[in-house]
Amino acid sequence: MVDPNDSPNLPSTGPQLGNASDPASHRDGPRVVSRRWLLMKAGIALNGLVGIGLAIPIVRYLFAPVRPDSAYNSWVSLGAANDFPVGQTRLTTFKNPWVKPWDGQTDDIPCYVRRTGASNFQVFAINCAHLGCPVRWFPQSQLFMCPCHGGVYYADGSRASGPPERGLFTYDYKIVRGQLQIDAGQMPTLSNTATLVNIALPGATAPQEAAARNPLAAGKTNGDCPCRG
Repeated sequence: MVDPNDSPNLPSTGPQLGNASDPASHRDGPRVVSRRWLLMKAGIALNGLVGIGLAIPIVRYLFAPVRPDSAYNSWVSLGAANDFPVGQTRLTTFKNPWVKPWDGQTDDIPCYVRRTGASNFQVFAINCAHLGCPVRWFPQSQLFMCPCHGGVYYADGSRASGPPERGLFTYDYKIVRGQLQIDAGQMPTLSNTATLVNIALPGATAPQEAAARNPLAAGKTNGDCPCRG
């Protein structure tokens, strides 16, 4: 058999294709896109979109204290101050200042309003200070009672008995043009000031009464620490 490469005089039968190793052939020919390259680029783009979607809520959470929502500083009206008689406690509702269109009836938040004077009010959250169950007001006994675990509160919201360790949560309020408004942007929390009650023991002498108010100071004599001995 005759090798065509060994016959330089044979006529050419067609155009000669460029050598694959020739750089000129890559410059002149069209760019070839492989399926592997296309799938890799599509995967990178998809991963980028997913990463952006996950990063948006994280970034909003991190920068939320820098630009707080205006709803957290909203004062809402409970109605005219004269609608609440002096010496009575009434249940009322207000609109949550931070609502969504689909919230519906759940944006109505109940609270108790107690009027103690011409311009003095107490606005209690309906939630028990134990586990958040809604408390009920009983005017006959002048008590708030929780149906879940037996928490009881006096008319002024202070704890009477049961598992709660403190009184009812209260809202800040103000009177604006005859309207009773509360700061509804923040849910009442344990930051509310609690009152310390000193109870004097029956028949206690003056030093004993001082010891009841401040047990640490009672045993402190001549610079001795009461923890000794």
